[in-house]
Amino acid sequence: MTHANTSGTDAGAVATDQASHDSKIFPLLVLGALGVVYGDIGTSPLYAFREALHASGSGVPSATEILGLLSLIVWALILVVTVKYVGFVLRADNNGEGGTLSLMTLAGKAFSRRPVWVLALGVVGASLFFGDAIITPAISVLSAVEGLEIVAPSLSPWVVPLTVVVLLGLFMVQRFGTTTVSTVFGPIMAVWFVSLGVSGLSQIVQAPEVLLAINPLSAVRFLFAHSAVAVVVLGAVFLAVTGAEALYVDLGHFGRRPIIFAWLALVFPCLLLNYFGQGAFALRHTEQADNPFFQMQPEWALLPMVGLATAATVIASQAVISGAYSLARQAMHLNILPRLDVRHTSETLAGQIFMPQINSLLLVAVVLLVLGFRSSSALSAAYGIAVTGEMLVTSLLLFIVMWRIWKWRVIFAILVIVPMLTIDLSFFIANATKFAQGGWVPAVVGAVLILIMSTWIIGRQRLSEKTRRDEVPLEFLVENLAKKKPTIVPGTAVFLTSDIEGAPTALLHSLKHYKVLHEHNVILTVLTSNAPRVPDEEKVRIDAYNDLFYRVLVTFGYIETPNIPKALALARKLGWKFDIMSTSFFLSRRSLKPSPKRGLPLWLDRIFITLARNATDATEYFHIPTGRVVEIGTQVIL
Repeated sequence: MTHANTSGTDAGAVATDQASHDSKIFPLLVLGALGVVYGDIGTSPLYAFREALHASGSGVPSATEILGLLSLIVWALILVVTVKYVGFVLRADNNGEGGTLSLMTLAGKAFSRRPVWVLALGVVGASLFFGDAIITPAISVLSAVEGLEIVAPSLSPWVVPLTVVVLLGLFMVQRFGTTTVSTVFGPIMAVWFVSLGVSGLSQIVQAPEVLLAINPLSAVRFLFAHSAVAVVVLGAVFLAVTGAEALYVDLGHFGRRPIIFAWLALVFPCLLLNYFGQGAFALRHTEQADNPFFQMQPEWALLPMVGLATAATVIASQAVISGAYSLARQAMHLNILPRLDVRHTSETLAGQIFMPQINSLLLVAVVLLVLGFRSSSALSAAYGIAVTGEMLVTSLLLFIVMWRIWKWRVIFAILVIVPMLTIDLSFFIANATKFAQGGWVPAVVGAVLILIMSTWIIGRQRLSEKTRRDEVPLEFLVENLAKKKPTIVPGTAVFLTSDIEGAPTALLHSLKHYKVLHEHNVILTVLTSNAPRVPDEEKVRIDAYNDLFYRVLVTFGYIETPNIPKALALARKLGWKFDIMSTSFFLSRRSLKPSPKRGLPLWLDRIFITLARNATDATEYFHIPTGRVVEIGTQVIL
């Protein structure tokens, strides 16, 4: 009895300690979420209401029109962000991870074999995210720097050059990591949101009638009264909710509770106050509300607000850039993209990475957008198609999760998802009307990435089929070598192969040319799990064929860094004495040649071969010491 009481006391103490730890870390997670998750949507007040006013087509908008536009923005925030994302999407996590590819993986679990259309939705969603990733830094920073035009109109010619300098600086410091800088992201964004709320509130008290916009009928009346421009206006209103996807993308970094708390306690109220404040300013200054966000600031606060807005937009851009790195890494591990160079910028945080190729491509695209469009108003036409497309993909995949994973009745799932799809589709159609004005930019970027991802997936399948046709069954080879052993040399040879059943090409060529066999031969296959992380005790599986051959399966989560030496060190717990200094890693390097007669069209073959040639070397990707690697070349005709 005494023992039981002691155990209960101990358990209570552990639970108390855990609760104390959670209570200490929770505010830090909320602050971190403010700096990373809400950067994009938090800088939307800079341009969303302004563009909605311009889109309405009224030279001098009436009070009814201002309230109608404001009502559309308010209810877009309520329905898209609060109801859809906070209420439903954030619940669809894949072992704590979020984002399009995580949702695709989760939806794929609902089927014994993942359907092609689920993979296709994931590819489309991921591609559209990259289309959005090039626009967010350009429009955010440009809209903040444009505040200088209000401070001193003579500075107008310097807006674009200054924007380019800020963006160049942002992309140049990526290689050093964001660990140090990100510690101040949260506090700066907290100050930004409080400033949004205070500046909005100061205007609301001067025109409290603006609060009538909370009535959704104001939005409905506006759309019916202005049916000719309703679609264009919806495209501008959507700018207020761009960045909502970040709540889901960054789910794995901060967790559901801190993200929801930050939204409901600070971000959402401050955004509403600021939009209502801009509306109140427009009601009182109908003829001069060209840029209400900056115009409603008192003169003494204008320059500090431009500086704070620039800092906030840089943080918003940083969040999108980091998101692009994370998504590219997930796509690589899920074999949707070829291997790219991934550099870790933190010794403690695995998520802090830098990808030079992605960084360079984003920098070139973002600078070209700024130089091409030259103003945030012009660039707003390019914003929206990619985000609305990604939101549509999210809704479709969410329906599969509701129905097949959460086991909802089909009718309930349909009743919830149809209104979401209706809103998403309305915004998508509204943004599609801006295609000629700039909407083609993210659409083209998305289409190119869909082509690249699809070509990589199909090309890898064809290469695998081709290799499998020419392969020797591993068990057959092992049995023959056991009967008629070649010369045995000391040491361990590890042969990497993606095919579990076939003999590795490097092993066959090693036997053919060297005619020797190591005393220990490991056939190693690296697999990617549907889970974001795999526990250490489940990472490695070893099966012995005989004294000479072992089959080792190493499984990594799709957001983990595949480090083979570290994984093999875990095998010591399973009884295998792994010593890196007596181990040689044999890799086959394929030289791919296009086939003019069969398979894919020649131009697709050439794209796949180019992607394969530019993929990061397997030695570097798997973190294998270069001094322990032997590469054996083979030629494959696709």
